[in-house]
Amino acid sequence: MSRSERSPLLLAGLLATAGIAHFAAPRPFDATIPAALPGPPRTWTYASGVAELALAAGLALPRTRRTAALATAAFFVGVFPANVKMAADWRHRPARQKAAAFGRLPLQVPLVLWARGVARNAGGRS
Repeated sequence: MSRSERSPLLLAGLLATAGIAHFAAPRPFDATIPAALPGPPRTWTYASGVAELALAAGLALPRTRRTAALATAAFFVGVFPANVKMAADWRHRPARQKAAAFGRLPLQVPLVLWARGVARNAGGRS
């Protein structure tokens, strides 16, 4: 399996793992939901978990890979406010937790670029 074939599957694995985590341990995700969103945070936690699982499935299938990769890039941009909220909420926590929260912010850029690269390498399929 070449690197270009492995890359979308690694991204799918990352999303599937995150999606499962939203259901297995939702409380930490609930805390990152911006208060401006309507409804209970748990609804958004579960919705984002479902979205991650759906994106993972789409990335795993060559026929839907391009569309799923573009949606994944948009998803990573869309969840950025939750990461900002987490960093703001954790600014007074111990150094390790604070570093993890603030470290997530610049991590969104390579994730978006990774998803865009998967879309580009998928060609016109989907």
